[in-house]
Amino acid sequence: MAAPKPEEISFPPMDQLQGLEYCIDSNPSWGEAIALGFQHYILALGTAVMIPSFLVPLMGGTDGDKVRVVQTLLFVEGINTLLQTLFGTRLPTVIGGSYAFMVPIISIIHDTSLMSIEDNHVRFLNTMRAVQGALIVASSIQIILGYSQMWAICSRFFSPLGMVPVIALVGFGLFDRGFPVVGRCVEIGIPMLILFIAFSQYLKNFLTKQLPILERFALLISITVIWAYAHLLTASGAYKHRPELTQLNCRTDKANLISSAPWIKIPYPLQWGAPTFDAGHAFGMMAAVLVSLIESTGAYKAASRLASATPPPAHVLSRGIGWQGIGILLNGLFGTLSGSTVSVENVGLLGSTRVGSRRVIQISAGFMIFFSILGKFGALFASIPFTIFAAVYCVLFGLVGLSVPEYFREYTAKALHGPAHTRGGWFNDFLNTIFFSSPTVALLV
Repeated sequence: MAAPKPEEISFPPMDQLQGLEYCIDSNPSWGEAIALGFQHYILALGTAVMIPSFLVPLMGGTDGDKVRVVQTLLFVEGINTLLQTLFGTRLPTVIGGSYAFMVPIISIIHDTSLMSIEDNHVRFLNTMRAVQGALIVASSIQIILGYSQMWAICSRFFSPLGMVPVIALVGFGLFDRGFPVVGRCVEIGIPMLILFIAFSQYLKNFLTKQLPILERFALLISITVIWAYAHLLTASGAYKHRPELTQLNCRTDKANLISSAPWIKIPYPLQWGAPTFDAGHAFGMMAAVLVSLIESTGAYKAASRLASATPPPAHVLSRGIGWQGIGILLNGLFGTLSGSTVSVENVGLLGSTRVGSRRVIQISAGFMIFFSILGKFGALFASIPFTIFAAVYCVLFGLVGLSVPEYFREYTAKALHGPAHTRGGWFNDFLNTIFFSSPTVALLV
């Protein structure tokens, strides 16, 4: 019998991490798997909503355009996640939008030839087509490096010691979207942070029918409770006379997603028109593709460990990068206003739930596709205030020690006094001094 080809060799799970319930090839019951998949979908919503919400208004787009971009991004995320889990590295990784692409996209938005267009809708469409063209060209970087196995050659030099800071910095790079965003609406951000930590860390041994329900579904339960609480505050008029920025971050009815979303809409390639190509735009986007490649390499390594799989061999890692390049190509064809990368927050959720099952991630991809087509239902979940997701990031990325002092420093620099600003001066000085120090916050945590 002929020897099997390298890509046909299956890599059995390594010795499981302590306390891991389900590894990459073992699956919870269908009911539990569906609930866990929905939890991963909810977490992925944070980035899928945040990126278009920031970029579309800059392009001259309306709330309807924003909803359509969110739907398209989720739809393509679902497709890319299925492709990666079925044919790429086959690790339980969600492939989502990347903040790394925001810099070149903002540069394209401010291109003088596009900014000179007076009609906002025309400017939005032309800008979208320019971004699509840049993504399509830049995707060739990962496709070539992946399928030529050039990245496999490079990855042979990635030692575990060398990958640790890469994996750490992938999460640390998001610290400004941790507590600084929680601080924009402390009324819901702080309760979310406390509740999620309590459920996932201190009440995780609470069992219901032998199932650690509070640990396994800490994210889902916490978001449901705090979202309902935030809606109650909104409906009661608690923010009626607050500044516009506070209302935007706290209210559950300011996103205008539900009212603008169609009932049914299937995203399709070239829905915004034919992409346009510009060499300058493409070169800028290539830098973001390289950043995405490095981020994903570290995230694949982390996911394999949290899923109790063998570390991905060089040819598997390279194949995954090739499929990720195809994912960025799909981003460009559909017009998602972002490229693709491994969702680091969803990798963190693998460790929090102690479930590394590939099936759970594939189910979450199904939710992304399903709710992106049923616009009204998807928009309902997408209307969750981003402050709630920021509190989750603080826990999943271990960012509390970094992002709490960052928030206190940012606030003090702008307001010339700390966030604690009561009539008790000694109390203010005590709190502001304690939480201004990163080592002190880390020690308290």
